[in-house]
Amino acid sequence: MSGRPENTLEQRRRLGGWLPRKEAELIAFRRDLAEKARGRAGLAPRTSAVQELAMLVEGDPVMRMDLTRAISDAIEAGYELGYSTIDELMDIIDYLMTYPPRFSEASLIHCPLNAVLDWRMCMPSGYAFFRDPVVNAKLKRVLNVWSGFLDGPHSREYLNTSAPEGWLSPKAQEQLGMSQFICDPDKPYWGFSSWNSFFTRRFKPDARPVAEPDNSKVIVSACEASPYNIQHEVKLRDNFWIKSQPYSLEEMFTARERDVAQEFVGGSVYQAFLSAFNYHRWHAPVAGRIVKAYHVDGSYYSDAESEGVDPGGLNDSQGYTTSVAARAVIVINCDDPQIGLVGCIFVGMADVSSCVIEALPGQQVAKGDEIGFFQYGGSTYCLVFQPNVVGSFVPHAPFDDDAPPIKVNAPVATAR
Repeated sequence: MSGRPENTLEQRRRLGGWLPRKEAELIAFRRDLAEKARGRAGLAPRTSAVQELAMLVEGDPVMRMDLTRAISDAIEAGYELGYSTIDELMDIIDYLMTYPPRFSEASLIHCPLNAVLDWRMCMPSGYAFFRDPVVNAKLKRVLNVWSGFLDGPHSREYLNTSAPEGWLSPKAQEQLGMSQFICDPDKPYWGFSSWNSFFTRRFKPDARPVAEPDNSKVIVSACEASPYNIQHEVKLRDNFWIKSQPYSLEEMFTARERDVAQEFVGGSVYQAFLSAFNYHRWHAPVAGRIVKAYHVDGSYYSDAESEGVDPGGLNDSQGYTTSVAARAVIVINCDDPQIGLVGCIFVGMADVSSCVIEALPGQQVAKGDEIGFFQYGGSTYCLVFQPNVVGSFVPHAPFDDDAPPIKVNAPVATAR
């Protein structure tokens, strides 16, 4: 283990349950995946998006060097990856293009590609590789292909009631709270047309009532999510890559939207993360008119070096990801002029490739109206407020990672 304490691998902080906390469970998953990928390699051509990624890396000496070194450095540090070459990695990624997620009572792997890339991301060469915009453009294509599979009927293999892998088995129903959602147990696959339709399932009417819909001072949670951080006096530009990961508004909203970012200087940011079992649709935290709605291309597997060899993967880099990861930005001009603009930033992390915006500029929304959704993967989001708007937030630090999430449409802050 190259001098690394053995228990380092067993003390992982895995927010949201997207990956197991115990390294042994991830090792077993990677071994199994690698064996299946080797068995299929050569039987059919690789998916074009995966082959394009492979050709990009193999054809660029710097990229090939960075990824090769990230793999070898991780292995030399004592981490078991399930592969040792770029070619073997690409075969595993190709196998995942038709991989339907399965439930597990003991070791849920909700983000399989994140599990495969774990540890490479936080090697010195891995930091550089996973920040490269050309690499991320190819990764986006790969993830879109997988999302396309998850949109289709063949992705429903584990939408059944059979334990232990069925998402509709008794244990899974209990963890997911399926009784709260719109579904029909009398229909095949309970009426879900695909894995993604199951993942983005909707609550039954009145399952999540909007808190004080006529009181503009009560700001509600845009997602079913657990508090991660609250920061005040945010700056237009800050060193988001350092240990404290301060929010940098110009990076969050992007330089092309600098005028919008400027409106929030000196204001507050509330950030929360979604769990693998949470509802994944977004709702308006206030009533008002949509003035901005746009996507931002970015990274998918980029960690902050300031966290060291990050024992929590992307989890402990969530502040950093708000400035660099793929995300959707929606800005609402609240009907209450004393609240003004509210920025909603929905960040796709790891295996997320689709942040789907439904509310477009010019549209009027009521508090609690649906405005978009995460199609798949680990996710975090921010609400950004102008200076002197928020009187108090409902949650207070220190936050309990294992506490129940704040329900969507429940109070998250009170305006002055």
